[in-house]
Amino acid sequence: MSPSRPAVFAQAPIGVFDSGVGGLSIWRALRQSLPNEHLLYLADSRYAPYGDRSPKWIVERTLQMTQLLVDQGCKALVIACNTATLVAAPALRSRLSIPIIAIEPAIKPAAALSRSRSVALMATSRTLDSGGLQNLIDRYASDVEVIRIPCPGLADRVEALQLSGPEIEAELKERLAPALQSQADTLVLGCTHYPFLRPTIEAISGSRFHILEPSFAVAAQVHRRLEQANCLNTQAQAGNSAFISSAPVDQAQKVIQALTGLSEPTMLAFPIHSPSAL
Repeated sequence: MSPSRPAVFAQAPIGVFDSGVGGLSIWRALRQSLPNEHLLYLADSRYAPYGDRSPKWIVERTLQMTQLLVDQGCKALVIACNTATLVAAPALRSRLSIPIIAIEPAIKPAAALSRSRSVALMATSRTLDSGGLQNLIDRYASDVEVIRIPCPGLADRVEALQLSGPEIEAELKERLAPALQSQADTLVLGCTHYPFLRPTIEAISGSRFHILEPSFAVAAQVHRRLEQANCLNTQAQAGNSAFISSAPVDQAQKVIQALTGLSEPTMLAFPIHSPSAL
C-alpha cells in the first residue's frame, strides 16, 4: 500500500444500506455524529420491506446491494436493516474485508433498562422469527418477557410517507394493544422505518414506555470502527451525502426529501438489474 493510500481511503464514503428508506433514521444519526464523513445511502425501495421475503432471497439480494456500495469505493458498510442483519450479516462478513457495522434490535439495552422485566418488540415477521433474534434474547434477556409484535405492512406506510393521521393511528393502536395491556415498560423499535412513526407511537402510548432504537449507538460504533482502522475523515469541510434507490427516481427523491429535510438530495442512478421477487 502506498503512503498516500490511507489519506485517500479516509475520504471515501461510508455506505449505508437498507431495504428501503427506514435506514434514513441511521443516516440522520450518522450525519449528526460524523459531520465530516461522506455518506452514500442505498435504498432497495422497489422490494421493501425485506421482512416478508425468504431467507435465501434476503441473503442474495443483500450481497448484491452491498457489492454495489463496495464497487462505489465505500470504506465501510452500515447495514441499516434489522432483517438483513439477522439473516445475511454472516454471509456479508465472510465475503467482505472492509468494516461492516450491522444494526440489530435493542434487546440488550432494553433488558438492562426494564424494571418490570417485560419489554415489547415491534418488528417485521422475518425479524421476529429469526434465529438471530432468539440468540439475542437468550444471551441478554433470558429473564425478561419479550412481547413480540409483528408489524406486516408498517414499513410500507413509512415508504408511502403515511406517518400520522387517523388511519395509521388506528393501526398502531391495534399493534400496540398487547404491549399496552401487559406489564411492559420498554418498547423496542425493531425496524429502522419505525422511528419515523415515533411521534404517533408516543401520542398513543403517552409516557408508558421507554422507547429504544439504536441509531446513535450505531453511529458511535461506526466512529469506533473507523478510528480503529485509521480511516476517519479529518477534513475541515462538511461531508456530502448521495442517495441511490431502486424505486423510480422522482418517487425516491420525494420520500428522501421528506424524511431527511434536504431540499435537493443528490440522486445517483441505480445500476443493478433487479431480480424477480421470490
